[in-house]
Amino acid sequence: MDSITQAALGATLQGAMLGRWQGRKALLYGALLGTLPDLDVVIDYGDAVAQMTYHRGFSHSLFVLFGVAVVLTWLTRRFRPHPGYTTQRLFATLALVLLTHPLLDSFTSYGTQLFWPLTPVPTALSSVFIIDPLYTLPLLIAVLLGLVFGLHDRTARLPHLALALSTLYLASTLAGKAMAERRVEAQLAEQGIQAQALFSTPTPFNSLLWRVIVLDGDYYHEALAGWFDTQPPKLSRLPRGTALAQVLAGSPAHQRLAWFTNGVLRYDLIDEHLVVTDLRLGMTGTHPFRFDFAVRRDGAWQLNQQVDRWPLERVELQRLQLLWQRIWHPQVEVPLLAWASQLGPPMLGATQPACGNEREQC
Repeated sequence: MDSITQAALGATLQGAMLGRWQGRKALLYGALLGTLPDLDVVIDYGDAVAQMTYHRGFSHSLFVLFGVAVVLTWLTRRFRPHPGYTTQRLFATLALVLLTHPLLDSFTSYGTQLFWPLTPVPTALSSVFIIDPLYTLPLLIAVLLGLVFGLHDRTARLPHLALALSTLYLASTLAGKAMAERRVEAQLAEQGIQAQALFSTPTPFNSLLWRVIVLDGDYYHEALAGWFDTQPPKLSRLPRGTALAQVLAGSPAHQRLAWFTNGVLRYDLIDEHLVVTDLRLGMTGTHPFRFDFAVRRDGAWQLNQQVDRWPLERVELQRLQLLWQRIWHPQVEVPLLAWASQLGPPMLGATQPACGNEREQC
């Protein structure tokens, strides 16, 4: 999640646990500690793929952060003892503030290495967008009121209430994810499509409208599904360009990216450059993580020694407005194929979405 949300979560947790004794300082301490895991962004890991895939690594490991909580508890008790609360309460506070940072991150689509140095596919529950005002707002209100009025008497309960509301909202996003996947899976069964993998994620800044990606061999399907939809989702079929992946068979960077994204990738040939796109993040046709892996010169491929980010297209406000309308008015058409075509030159295999049970143009 964004840094403001992580700071607000840390501040609210410490305010709830130690605000009675630390007062407003609890909010400050919690905010600082809650953003600590993201300090790994100052580390230069090398090229663009490394910067992406090593972020949320060791600094987001539950094992590492548990150890940090132990050390900080000992240091605090050793040099800044407080008779008002126990060592157990202090440790529980520090552990919660630290560990909830990566746990919250794991609800986004990015991928969080919770069990580093073990190497399972990074956890990406993908039930919240990286910025979600409905999750953050209760926490921010509790922090601001705590700073203004202190954490005593009636205001002492505010952090607890904010945490309860935010947690309930987070749980509701899992229900939204299940709804979207269930509707798309039903449509896949109707059309006889065998999904290789399925990935769902909310559209920007909300949890009411969901984007579902279905990997289907050399193709992938995209669909939108919302809470207020009355018709089955429409599947748009697009080529993934997987034949180009053979060029990258000897690339460790590509292997790491494929592991990190669980293979939810698209390959495009753009002006003789082989560009690989992480389809999970962003929105159809506008994806922040695209990488220039290789260039073709005189018919021969040459892998780039250092993989750079491909220039990001400007996000059009009209697209966000259209998605907002689509939430409340399911009949609004969202041109997913047209948006996706902007990722690269037209490729064979793209088809219009199917409507309901029929393979006709919508």
